[in-house]
Amino acid sequence: MFDPTSFDNMKVVIEGALYDLDLAGEIVISDRNDIVNMAKMSRSFDVNFSLPEEMGDTVTAKIEIEAGLTNLAAELMPEQVSKNQNQSGCQVKLEFFHIGITKADELKNIQNILFDIWGESRIIRQTIITRPSLSLTTNVITVEFDRLISEDQIDDFVEMIDVMIMTIKKLQSYLNEIETT
Repeated sequence: MFDPTSFDNMKVVIEGALYDLDLAGEIVISDRNDIVNMAKMSRSFDVNFSLPEEMGDTVTAKIEIEAGLTNLAAELMPEQVSKNQNQSGCQVKLEFFHIGITKADELKNIQNILFDIWGESRIIRQTIITRPSLSLTTNVITVEFDRLISEDQIDDFVEMIDVMIMTIKKLQSYLNEIETT
């Protein structure tokens, strides 16, 4: 038996919170990945989810946590890592996906929606991916945090998931508004 790392504990909290919501019918989990990269000694975990179809399922969200070798070493051997540079914890990245928006003014409105929800101190990027062979355009909105999240903030994941669901709802509402005009 091994002692779970911060990454393991955070993964369990995220997974539990999301699957509880899925079982309650509030979200639908569509994908899950738990990856160990042996070449780089890193781990990542992500889950994709959306609202149930009857609530509008045009926006998909993804929460991802990642911990590298430095993060693991800082946790397991703190005496070897400088006290001024605590690297124990995980990087957290949130993504939201929707199809079909390419107009600059609509993308700016989406950016403003995200800033209103997540604050302007977050790194928020929009990337347009076009697949001409499928006549498909996808907007990927990324929300990044400029710091490591440690086990001390583990309870914040449940609140973060609630805010992600609110983000999905506001984005879907805006996309529905665009469709009707």
